[in-house]
Amino acid sequence: MAGQLRKVKNRIAATKKTAQITKAMNMVSASKLKSAENAIKVYRPFIAKTRDIIVHLSSNSDLTKHPLMEKRPIKNICYLLISSDRGLAGAFNSNVCKELTKNINQLDKEKGYFVLPIGFKAYVYAKKQKYPLLEDKIINVKDNIEFGEITGIIHIIIEKYLMGIIDEVVVIYNHHKNTLIQEIKTDVVLPVVDTNANDSLINYEFDGEVDEILNMALPIYIENIIYSYVLDSKASEHAARMNSMKSATDNATEVISNLELLYNRARQAAITLEITDIVGGASVVNNN
Repeated sequence: MAGQLRKVKNRIAATKKTAQITKAMNMVSASKLKSAENAIKVYRPFIAKTRDIIVHLSSNSDLTKHPLMEKRPIKNICYLLISSDRGLAGAFNSNVCKELTKNINQLDKEKGYFVLPIGFKAYVYAKKQKYPLLEDKIINVKDNIEFGEITGIIHIIIEKYLMGIIDEVVVIYNHHKNTLIQEIKTDVVLPVVDTNANDSLINYEFDGEVDEILNMALPIYIENIIYSYVLDSKASEHAARMNSMKSATDNATEVISNLELLYNRARQAAITLEITDIVGGASVVNNN
């Protein structure tokens, strides 16, 4: 009985320490989430306005269609998979990995594909599944990731697209809708489409040839929109980890409550047994 009580007591102590850790991680993620939300909130209007300018430029271009905006027969697709570097975020990483696998399984047999993972978890998954990688390198996604840290890989994407190695670029990521909801989104970034423009009431004046400006502006736009997806995914990661750690803390609290109830019952049983032994021993003495 004493050994059982000791085991239960040790489990209670260990679970309390776990609850303290998960609670601390929840608070850290909540703090990081605020800055991540501010980052993506500030970035979205910039992306929308840049897109309007690109559409306006393309509509006034003498070119029939810019190479980065021209749709062509799709032979090879590049899936840009954005994940986190660390786990303990619930289904955050597994959801995007499942979406990637679903998209690959739905491809026509005559179409090929490449995977470009951004984030350590995405890289590990792509290597485990033996998917062909556009670039076999780990691209980490730290909490304060800077724009310059991913421009190199984006230049490679644009270069391979212009060379005809890939014909479409699809981004799979977690979209941060709110603190409780993160949804999987699949967006096509190449070729750049000119639908849903908001520049109908705006007249832009450009200093220089429109085609030259478009040649410079399109790669910049692609770089920034992919960076916005990374920021969006980072906000989703912090929200998912915060919710996951809160659930873990609540579960640990419930386990502690159940273990304390079990411990008290076992302790009461041990005390009752001791009292029974004492009473039985006293009866034997009195009878003698």
